Amino acid sequence: MKLLLDANLSWRLVKRLSTDFLLVEHVTRTGLAIPASDQEIWNWARTNEYYIVTNDEDFSNLLILRGFPPKIIFIRRGNQTTEQVAALLVASRNEIESLDKSEHHGLLEIY
Repeated sequence: MKLLLDANLSWRLVKRLSTDFLLVEHVTRTGLAIPASDQEIWNWARTNEYYIVTNDEDFSNLLILRGFPPKIIFIRRGNQTTEQVAALLVASRNEIESLDKSEHHGLLEIY
């Protein structure tokens, strides 16, 4: 699976997560305008087959309205350090892989 990190997450996560996930990209490296709108990020992720990793509830709302793809990984822990977010995503790898395999679920909420 390919992970697209939303602007509300540090670009430093790209390097930190690249050993644990196939492809990790930050929204600022996609060629989209900075700041990109949620809809632009959504469309880019869908076109390029990435999952959106975010702590922004707006993407959950888009998922409810539009369905998936893209699938959303929603971090619901509030403000965390880059290392804490990285550790949380790595610890949730099995759940993320289950989301990847699911044809019926498009959202993973990580607490």
